[in-house]
Amino acid sequence: MVPGWIYPKVVDVRRHLIGGNQIYPRVFRTVDGEEVDLPRLAEASNDRLSHQVRVNDPTGEYEPVPARTETAGVTIRFLQPGEGAVLSEAIRAAYGTTYDVRWVYDAEEVSARLSAGTYVSCVAETPGGELLCHEGMDLAAAGDAVGHSGQAVTMPAARGQHLFTRTKRFLMDWAKGQGLAGMYSEATAAHPYSQRANLELGAHETGFLLGWIPASVTNDTATAQRPSRQSAALFYARLNTGHERKVYAPKRHREMVHQTLDLCQLRGALADAPPETVLPARTDLHVEVDADHNLALITVLAPGADLEAEVAAERHHLFHRRHLDAVYLDLPLENPCTALTADHLERLGVSYAGVFPNSRTNGDVLRMQSLHHARISSGDIAVASDHGRELLDYVLADLP
Repeated sequence: MVPGWIYPKVVDVRRHLIGGNQIYPRVFRTVDGEEVDLPRLAEASNDRLSHQVRVNDPTGEYEPVPARTETAGVTIRFLQPGEGAVLSEAIRAAYGTTYDVRWVYDAEEVSARLSAGTYVSCVAETPGGELLCHEGMDLAAAGDAVGHSGQAVTMPAARGQHLFTRTKRFLMDWAKGQGLAGMYSEATAAHPYSQRANLELGAHETGFLLGWIPASVTNDTATAQRPSRQSAALFYARLNTGHERKVYAPKRHREMVHQTLDLCQLRGALADAPPETVLPARTDLHVEVDADHNLALITVLAPGADLEAEVAAERHHLFHRRHLDAVYLDLPLENPCTALTADHLERLGVSYAGVFPNSRTNGDVLRMQSLHHARISSGDIAVASDHGRELLDYVLADLP
């Protein structure tokens, strides 16, 4: 969805119109100039629609973000399909071969994602085209309305110029104009610098992922080699207003969930589960192993009465058969049954991580975490705000 691009796009109409926190521009313009009204198409479609489209904002609410901007001798622009090598080379310069998202080293894969609209890449360059800074945004699907920013690289010669902030702000302004509801990112907790930049951009901490970053990851800003896994602070920046919705959290964590929703303006109203709410017999869940991070994410699509047994069995397999370092558990906050899982969580010994968007649930989740042979020390976790300190203290105090 980079301005000026025309590319094949799959629009999941139901998801964008009614799913989770997601909003999306109402009208698209096709390659031949035809305007496509998504709500009208939704009435006539039961599945997915494929169009070649560029975003058209008929409301005029947003000023279009130019494809590039030039200030103080720095050009900020979007990478085009075919420029995947720019990102790959930047990652190698900053991380060597240790970066834990492996596809960024494959220039052809990066270019394919840029072309498909599932990745947007923004760079700052000198007038001669020398790379100074990079910031990317990953989308679960082309047209997704919550972006995941990452692959932040500032070259040594550009440090101290606030180029990361300028580059990410340019990306965020464009994303807001496209109708994205928000953008989330993980910032290393090994130092506070990236966290401060996110705060300056209007993002707020929503959680701490303990042991999220493999010990093998190093970059040229590290002051020392760290032999253990590192933690990450999760940030969310709201870009557009989402819909009003009810949120159901286990009683033990209601206050912290409420505080996070309020600070991030996520328009979620905490509610008690209706009296007739009963856990179904079976839990519906999905397990995804991230080999690059040596961890797994268990997404609970619908909690059931067997939640404790199901998660315990999965965790045992992942820790003792797959030899993973960490397992994270996501519970859907818009499902009233999540409010009834307090006792299950207590017995499982999983602990609070934060509030996190999850595309599989079409909404926000309560993320819990469980570590295996990973030592976490509060002295190794940097924070950059009073809210961050309070949230980290809460996360650490909830550890079993």
